[in-house]
Amino acid sequence: MAIFKPFRALRPQPIHAKAVASRPYDVLNTQEAREEADGNKYSFLRVIKPELELSDDIDPYGTEVYEQGLKNLNLLRSENILQKDAKPSFYIYRLTMNNREQTGIVGCCNYQEYFDGHIKKHELTRTAKENDRVRHVETQNANAEPVFFSYRGLDSINEIISNTTKLSPTYDFVADDGIRHELWTIEHDEAIAQIESEFKTIPDLYVADGHHRTAAAARVGQQKKEQNLSHDGTEEYNFFMAVLFSDDQLKIFDYNRVVKDLDGQSKEEFQAKLSEVFEISESSSGQSPSAKGSFSMYLDSKWYKLQPREIISSPNPKDNLDVTFLSEKVLDPILGIKDLRKDTRIDFVGGIRGLTELERRVDSGEMKVAFALYPVSMAELLAIADAGEIMPPKTTWFEPKLRSGLFIHELE
Repeated sequence: MAIFKPFRALRPQPIHAKAVASRPYDVLNTQEAREEADGNKYSFLRVIKPELELSDDIDPYGTEVYEQGLKNLNLLRSENILQKDAKPSFYIYRLTMNNREQTGIVGCCNYQEYFDGHIKKHELTRTAKENDRVRHVETQNANAEPVFFSYRGLDSINEIISNTTKLSPTYDFVADDGIRHELWTIEHDEAIAQIESEFKTIPDLYVADGHHRTAAAARVGQQKKEQNLSHDGTEEYNFFMAVLFSDDQLKIFDYNRVVKDLDGQSKEEFQAKLSEVFEISESSSGQSPSAKGSFSMYLDSKWYKLQPREIISSPNPKDNLDVTFLSEKVLDPILGIKDLRKDTRIDFVGGIRGLTELERRVDSGEMKVAFALYPVSMAELLAIADAGEIMPPKTTWFEPKLRSGLFIHELE
């Protein structure tokens, strides 16, 4: 059963929505965040990535950083840029990128369902990043950014979304990156009750993006429960903010690999070993893999098509992933990269950046070889999560990204 409830969002007045809304904290480094927030004192980056206002030598996990984020959140409150809704509501959030719409429902999930396995993950978290998000939530006493979940769709929920989006939106703006953002508020008690009821028929939710924020929210909820001797399960800290998208609404982009060196091998030695695994053919120009089970490689200013000599087939859904095959047949045995999470010789490039970014990284001399992969499907993601398996690091790249600052969930 999926617990999903309405909440009183703290959110921008419509006139300020575009100025406040920002990209998520984890898609920009500090310098990029500075540049993006420059000249915009209302940018939500100042709340979720407050180190952009501090000196370069500041400890990014220092107390001063978290206090600066709270200060900036309070400033948005005090200037009435952000206002809290009078009653608990659900919200419909639509993003449009390159004429493709992606529409979900904003509400709150119960942290206990994460621990109980009804909110399923497909990635591991890193302790430092998880602790960082815990500090942000604790200091601000709020979920400042939503997590990005999916579920197997229901016609009844789709109908509610369809009927709501026929009305005029509360927000409607195009961000500087060209992505359109629309938000509708669901205030009618009957519709709110129906949404809660329909989600109770859904057995599980799936983390699409935001594993660290999800884990951090669950930890904070558990801590607050342990500290409250009068806990009864209805307190606001039992819930954290999420945007839920039906699985057919989402598109996963490829997540490609670049490697710094050939592990002491010459180009010829490397290609000889590679030819034992793949049929290799040179390509006149860069082309992304056209189907699952095929790969592209960029080496020494040339593109190659790689077709595995063996068929990838396993009863374990994780073992059928192209990223798993590449790791087990190439990265580990041929290039000596055994731990994708820790090895500094490998980096990852989201497919949204295109093959030209792979070429740039190699042609600059920063990297030696690049591998382009076919994107994972939502069906594969759900199957792996259902099996209790974990995908290799940097396997899924979702676009468009949710904007932060359009809704905030206060824990009291």
